[in-house]
Amino acid sequence: MLDIEVKLKFLQMPEAYGESGQHPECIETHMSWVFLVGNEVFKLKKPVRFPFLDFTTLKAREFYCREEVRLNTRLAPGVYLGLMALQWCDGVFALVPEAHLHLPATAPGETVDWLVLMRRLPSHRMLHQLIAQGRVVQGDIDALVEVLGAFYRTALAVALSPNDYLARFQYEQASNREVLLRPQFQLRDAALAIDRLDVALSQGADLLRDRASRKRVLDGHGDLRPEHVCLLQPPVVIDCLEFNPQLRQVDPFDEIAYLSLECDIAGAPWIGQRLTSGCAAVLGDYPRPALMHLYTAYRAIVRARLAMAHLLDPNPRTPEKWPQLAGRYVACALAALDILAHPANTDTFIASTPHDSP
Repeated sequence: MLDIEVKLKFLQMPEAYGESGQHPECIETHMSWVFLVGNEVFKLKKPVRFPFLDFTTLKAREFYCREEVRLNTRLAPGVYLGLMALQWCDGVFALVPEAHLHLPATAPGETVDWLVLMRRLPSHRMLHQLIAQGRVVQGDIDALVEVLGAFYRTALAVALSPNDYLARFQYEQASNREVLLRPQFQLRDAALAIDRLDVALSQGADLLRDRASRKRVLDGHGDLRPEHVCLLQPPVVIDCLEFNPQLRQVDPFDEIAYLSLECDIAGAPWIGQRLTSGCAAVLGDYPRPALMHLYTAYRAIVRARLAMAHLLDPNPRTPEKWPQLAGRYVACALAALDILAHPANTDTFIASTPHDSP
């Protein structure tokens, strides 16, 4: 079996990508290596295993590459172009489009890994970049609402009992507690936020059960945040969670609360207000504010946990980043829980008229 370092060495060479001669820019993520070459992106999955995924076999990586292409065509048509085979023949690597593997002129190499081929999106139109530059306008968000609304109207409903839906939140909360309260972390207010979220989940159990009983849990995106939204005309959303169907099974307004939270953290709280009211109008579904605040608090604690979990890696990247970021999420969770603690603020439905930006 070829060592991953040998594969990476080849994929970091310009000649791996044909005659373009362009040196690839390599970006490492928690689960992949991404190679940017001209107008194209090549994504190699790491041979890793976590509680929520297993990429350790070639068969699994091929399967999830195919799933990534299939699922992301829903919200990013024309962006995911197919699979590339990393082949080994007579001591030499080659990247071969899957469609060319069976052509007579193609060398009969051994496929030793698979990559996803994507069209490169303009970085200056990514939502997180536009927020940082203060360049998001109302029309951008309204266009995103149209795309998300069309997606959620046609997404498959998940057969999930009300109690099973509630149990998923309780399961994640147990993981939150196990990670965030580790003695080595000493994360300020983490215990307080987790305890208060326990209470909120208990008090809001009927709200969550109601969403499942009304078939509001769909096969959604699973990781809807600004880094995955490109405000083209129309907008596209990339990088859905292909590796774990359960994490994609969401209430659309859980995902909207997640994206709203991330926009708030990035410095544009008005976006979440407009997204929520816009999607409510498009979907004809007006959730109670109490549900949205519960989703926000829950997502904030999960994001704090995922931030701190980076420090559990043997060699964490940018270790100084994660405690500060986790602290911001904990603060957001407490703010949402403070609102939930005042029933007068949470006993109506989401308004159908979008809020204006500043």
